[in-house]
Amino acid sequence: MKTDKAIDFPEQDEIGPEMKGADVLVASLEREGVDVVYAYPGGASMELHQALTKSSKIRTILPRMEQGGGFMAHGHARTTGKASVCMATSGPGATNLVTCIADAFMDSIPLIAITGQVYQQFIGKTAFQETDFFGMTLPIVKHSFLVLNKEDLPRVVKEAFHIATSGRPGPVVIDIPKDVQQAIFKPTFPGKIDIPGYKIESTKPKASDEELLEVLDLISGAERPVLYIGGGIISAEAHLELREFAELTGVPVASTLMGLGAFDAEHPQSLYWFGMHGTVAGNWAVCDSDILVCAGARFDDRITGAVNKFAPDAEIVHIDIDVSEHNKNKRVQHPIHSDVKYALKRLTELAKETKFKKPDLTAWFKTINAWKAEYPFSYDKSGHITQQEAIETLYEVTQGDAIITTGVGQHQMWTAQFFKFREPRTYISSLGLGTMGFGLPAAIGAKVAFPDKLVVNIDGDGCFMMNIQELATAKIEKINAKTIILNNQHLGMVVQWEDLLYESVRGQTILCDKDNIGGPDNIDAIYPDFVKISEGFGVAGKRVIKREDLRGAIEEMIAHDGPYVLEVIVPYTEHVLPMIKQGLSAKEILIKSE
Repeated sequence: MKTDKAIDFPEQDEIGPEMKGADVLVASLEREGVDVVYAYPGGASMELHQALTKSSKIRTILPRMEQGGGFMAHGHARTTGKASVCMATSGPGATNLVTCIADAFMDSIPLIAITGQVYQQFIGKTAFQETDFFGMTLPIVKHSFLVLNKEDLPRVVKEAFHIATSGRPGPVVIDIPKDVQQAIFKPTFPGKIDIPGYKIESTKPKASDEELLEVLDLISGAERPVLYIGGGIISAEAHLELREFAELTGVPVASTLMGLGAFDAEHPQSLYWFGMHGTVAGNWAVCDSDILVCAGARFDDRITGAVNKFAPDAEIVHIDIDVSEHNKNKRVQHPIHSDVKYALKRLTELAKETKFKKPDLTAWFKTINAWKAEYPFSYDKSGHITQQEAIETLYEVTQGDAIITTGVGQHQMWTAQFFKFREPRTYISSLGLGTMGFGLPAAIGAKVAFPDKLVVNIDGDGCFMMNIQELATAKIEKINAKTIILNNQHLGMVVQWEDLLYESVRGQTILCDKDNIGGPDNIDAIYPDFVKISEGFGVAGKRVIKREDLRGAIEEMIAHDGPYVLEVIVPYTEHVLPMIKQGLSAKEILIKSE
């Protein structure tokens, strides 16, 4: 976004001139600092689109499908940390946003989803394109608004942005009947707001000094401490505080996928990321820890594996802004309800004030570094180009200076393994919900937010097909987002599970002709031809099969002035390793193919 925060308006209420409800909505968005809306029109939202055409402050981007627009807003919000806006009409337009809203809820993303609704007189009567969008989104939002009184519209918008961005971020729905959009009135734009049952005060929950001093004492006396950090560090803009605290204490840092980039992957204290496909060193260090300090993470099942075997001998501290996460998935000895940015900053201050005794972790790091040396992420380079090699080559060419989005599956995990993320908000991926089709539209939204930054979507052929229509958006809107399709002709991650659990029986996981599977050894059978499809959208593209052509093709993709699709043909036989199978512990991690 062009603005780092909402426009600074006076705190007192302001009366606006007489205007339509739709114009009131747009004026309210402008007052919140919104400069981009991703919106697909329809009968119940036409008034909103007409109002947007009058705005000189808001750019309206037309996706080719509502889900595409929703994930563009995701890319925008995830890279900026600011609430982003998507919009759709009633009925199927609104329901096409449900996956995007659920995705934002799972990953704590500030998303404002605005939907048109049928006239109030038709609500509840199964009118054309009517759905109870308010009701159906209640389990997957921080709040849903159905605006029945026109005078409420400015207040609802202000409340929605506050709710979406305060505390633990998340999605908010604003459903607006057409008669409210068409109503003419003088709006009252609120200065201060008061939401019953919701804390409006600017102060965030803060850990007490007593709680934090206890954490320092635990670390000081530890032999095998680990800092376990998650997406809350990034949401709170607390990565600098994290880095200072980690270096002050000398404790190794293990991240979730949501936390990638919060701590420099190349830092000597970094265990990089752990969990189902994370580093052996990270998984084993957490498992063997005696003090585990969790900050801004939620003990997700892909992190813990068998919960009863997760860090079984550790005394666990859990710092989180959402008190409902305490003891939800894992019982801990020290739950601390606090803004994580404050907690880390205050921990550092207290450590300096009390002359914190840094623990001697020489033996611990000797063990950790031995694990790192023995079990690095690796792959076989003797055969065809692999997905791992393509990602690693992209990292080398860019030197890591790029925003990367992904689809969901093997390529998503390999991206996290072989593209070393050193800064926050550079790995943009659907992680809690795991939504295929996320990568391309998210890349478009990220590129809109950061037009001068290289943005590359690393995708699989299965994922890319799910929102391929957004190539048209990139072309028409002149959004220079790049895509690398790692084409293995299969749903790779499901195939991997079939190999491990179902004796390689293929249950509808082959995307090409199952009797004539395309790939590096059978070029003529590759289907579809993504280069031709891209060209049909007016987007440049190229296919790579040979290793010697890979680096040059990536350089050509980056240099091209405009959106670009690079299709890399890879085998489908590769597995993402390491891997902790469901129900097992870190000590049962699969390191080599069975």
